[in-house]
Amino acid sequence: MAEGQVRIIGGLWRGRKLAVPDVTDLRPTPDRVRETVFNWLAPIIVGANCLDAFAGSGALGFEALSRGAVHVVMLDESAEVIKLLQSQAEIFKTKDAEIYRAAMPQQLKKPAKPFDIVFLDPPFQKNLLLPSCFYLEDEGLLAKEAYIYLESRETLNAEQLPANWNIIKSKRAGQVGYHLVRRS
Repeated sequence: MAEGQVRIIGGLWRGRKLAVPDVTDLRPTPDRVRETVFNWLAPIIVGANCLDAFAGSGALGFEALSRGAVHVVMLDESAEVIKLLQSQAEIFKTKDAEIYRAAMPQQLKKPAKPFDIVFLDPPFQKNLLLPSCFYLEDEGLLAKEAYIYLESRETLNAEQLPANWNIIKSKRAGQVGYHLVRRS
């Protein structure tokens, strides 16, 4: 059952609404934060192969597609979330979203092409952010110069991340720290 809605901010589907499923620990990235993140990503989003690893409402993944990403893999542990995301992809008539149920990081399927952009916004209390970062790096799932968006309760520092990841942008919105990292 859906409890609310978020809207797509820019691109092809600008203004369209996404249902937010009533699932424990799901907190969609606020509009203001998404707007900032996609302004950061604007120069590289078109043509990008993306991963929305803890998809939830799908706001990050569908926003990426709306703004020109060529393919987005969206995964979530909740069957209810996956069903809602698949129905949203049908409404948008897109074949560019690959949506499946999986626990991140261990059940992520190896992509046909490495990810150019990754969105990591896991439930805070599950402590999955850093293990997911290292999994993506260690399994070779990222493009040579990938960008990774990280959302966390606490502010991150570069020493916590894989050695070749650099935090290039960092902000706070209320209780949430959000960061853009570049792999080099």
